[in-house]
Order: sequence, then structure tokens, then C-alpha cells
Amino acid sequence: MGQLQADAAEDRSESLQLLVRPSCMLCLEAEHVLLLAGIDRFERIDIERDATTESLYGARIPVLRRPGDGRELDWPFTPEAARSLA
Repeated sequence: MGQLQADAAEDRSESLQLLVRPSCMLCLEAEHVLLLAGIDRFERIDIERDATTESLYGARIPVLRRPGDGRELDWPFTPEAARSLA
């Protein structure tokens, strides 16, 4: 049962998305916080590639998002908060 729980936690962390912008120093800091949280699998979403995404998140990045249920964490977030989202 322990392995099943570990696999489920791993699947959830893989579905996390970090919304970023190129050359964003706060975004690099957010990536570092994710690594400190033990989250090394996440999808980086460049908000500048889509006008709608940029209009929604441009002033908020970096944002950590769990697309399955829409939960989000705005910056600044702690490793503990990131783990709770994962």
C-alpha cells in the first residue's frame, strides 16, 4: 500500500504547472522553491506564448497551478505550500 501512495503522490506532482515568463527572476526563485519542496517534475508554461494566458496571469507570475482541479498558488509560496498543492 505504501508504494501505491507514493505513486499517487508522484502522479499529482507531475501534473503541476508553473506559469512563467522568460527572463523572470521571481520565476527562477519559484523553481528553486519547488526543488526545495522535493518537486522536480512540473510543466513550465510560458505565458507569453498565449495572449489569453498572458492577460490572465501577466501580473501574477509565477503561479503554481494544479490543472486537474484548478487550484493555484500565487508567488511568494513556501516549499510547504507547494507540497500541499502537489
